[in-house]
Amino acid sequence: MDYIELKCEITPFNEAVAQILISELGELGYDSFTENEDSIDAYITEDLFDINIVKAINLDYLPETNFTLNYSHKTVISQDWNTVWESNFQPVIISDQVVIRASFHTDTPKVPYDIVIDPKMSFGTGHHSTTSLMVQSVLDSDIKGKRVLDMGCGTSLLAILASMRGAKMVDAIDIDEWPYKNSLENIKNNKADNVSVFLGDASLLKGKEYDVVLANINRNILLNDMRSYVDCLPKNGSLIMSGFYTEDLKYILDEAEKNNMNYIDHKVDKNWVAVRFVKN
Repeated sequence: MDYIELKCEITPFNEAVAQILISELGELGYDSFTENEDSIDAYITEDLFDINIVKAINLDYLPETNFTLNYSHKTVISQDWNTVWESNFQPVIISDQVVIRASFHTDTPKVPYDIVIDPKMSFGTGHHSTTSLMVQSVLDSDIKGKRVLDMGCGTSLLAILASMRGAKMVDAIDIDEWPYKNSLENIKNNKADNVSVFLGDASLLKGKEYDVVLANINRNILLNDMRSYVDCLPKNGSLIMSGFYTEDLKYILDEAEKNNMNYIDHKVDKNWVAVRFVKN
């Protein structure tokens, strides 16, 4: 499937405005972003693109009112996607423990977890706040010897990190065929032999058991599928989720309480949240 590259020019450029705009676009299904000197490039599959919905985004409530937004877009055919992301993809360092890089990056710091991700059309390079927050949460969690699920896996970055941190086994699931195929490549490149990838949704979880469930998706899917995640967990099993804003945390907390989950903590970055729960 082809992608749409949406260029959002912010005049004068303002970092706060840029991050809020990225958050708004993320809610619309945009899954990759590049920040330039005076603009943001956002990417979405062609079937989800609607310029009228983009133009309807209202940022008038921001205190930074002295700016203008201009949009333009073009189609990026699937065969050209690698050229696009290779020109923009820079290595990511998280908590001085994880480096996320492409296969063509060679001059990167030595850290405990060196992960090679060639994302192509899949979300999950560590650049977005939600992915970074989830990586930090995995680093903070006891993974060794555990059965782990990476739900909505994208590139399977989290699944690969869990494997590197000593997980007993890891399942990675995504509803889209591109992430599924990309995950197979990334898992092979990182020699994460105990990671299995599946194409599908939460219906695949029936009868499954995991000690840790990772889900970086979006608020609506998390709320809709949380019961399926919890049903996979034993007592004291962990559920770590991201993909929603700080103002949405209350809804996540309410649903988790209904599903017999105890709140542990949460992290925030640029208005995005990652939260940890343990099953009663």
